[in-house]
Amino acid sequence: MKLQVVVLAVVVVLAVGSVQADVFNMGGTLNPSTGTWTGAASLEFVTVGNPGNAADTATGYGAVGYGYQMGKYDVTVGQYCQFLNAVAATDTYGLYTSSIPNRYMPTIGIAQSGSSGNYSYSVTGGYSQGVNCPVVGVSWGDAARFCNWLQNGQPTSGVENASTTENGAYTLNGAITDSALMAVTRNAGATYFIPSENEWYKAAYYKGGNTNAGYWAYPSQSNDAPSNVLSVTGTNNANYYSYFSGYTDRTNYLTPVGAFAASPGPFGAYDMGGDVYQWNEGTVLLSGVLYRCLRGGDWGNYASNLASSYRTDDGFPDDEYIHDIGFRVASVPESGSLILLLAGAACLLAHAWRRRKGTA
Repeated sequence: MKLQVVVLAVVVVLAVGSVQADVFNMGGTLNPSTGTWTGAASLEFVTVGNPGNAADTATGYGAVGYGYQMGKYDVTVGQYCQFLNAVAATDTYGLYTSSIPNRYMPTIGIAQSGSSGNYSYSVTGGYSQGVNCPVVGVSWGDAARFCNWLQNGQPTSGVENASTTENGAYTLNGAITDSALMAVTRNAGATYFIPSENEWYKAAYYKGGNTNAGYWAYPSQSNDAPSNVLSVTGTNNANYYSYFSGYTDRTNYLTPVGAFAASPGPFGAYDMGGDVYQWNEGTVLLSGVLYRCLRGGDWGNYASNLASSYRTDDGFPDDEYIHDIGFRVASVPESGSLILLLAGAACLLAHAWRRRKGTA
């Protein structure tokens, strides 16, 4: 009887784990000839292999001793809007900010309507591709709560609590201040999380192929600075500000995720450089003040900010009034989670069998 209970528990857990929530199946496809999406981009991942790789000798970053997955794209306006509709009916911890749209992003934004307890959210602005642009105006704490929501199976209860946003990959328990968020670390067993600085760096710059392959200077698989021309065929292009040619998009500033279709990173992730800075779990100490690290450069700064040598030192983790900061999600491989689960179940079965055999 005990054996049957254990087996049933394994079957139930596996069945629940195989269900994907909506943000992973938002529909839409990328047209490679035009670089535009139809529908909203689903949350996708690319595999970052070569575990045990050496760090970049120039910077000391990039060594990761395990395989993992990196978000293929930054989290989009559409995905974040869906997150808000799932948990922010009251928005206890300020996941929504009215700073977007603002004077920098008049064509892309998220609108809040209704009253507290019944808030709803919708993508707004005149840019037809705005729903597929990276979300900005999100704090490190907002990104951590998004990861907790994924970790908890994307519940749609409309509230922010321990079963939705406050526990999971990170133990937040209402943390919203700069000091409280600086003290947060990733929990053991996290499935979806903000990448560590090494995880982010490796996915952006490591050449791959073996554990001592070296690193690119830019996350478009190049040692030369990319062009900032929006191109689906150019193999070294990104969204940033050029002293000579100005902004990549002078009207919308942001570009849809994956729009530079022929300029992926070494493992297939897009826009690791340019478009928006991306939060990671790293910290930077400057003049006695501790910050969360940002990497990748953005639409309003020069190409040098996209380089592996550049890391920012002004990332207050509670700051969401910034028009050029977004994030992407990293993950442990799903197969790895299943292997661990099955291994644990096998141990339970073996233990139960030994006990049963010993009393026969």
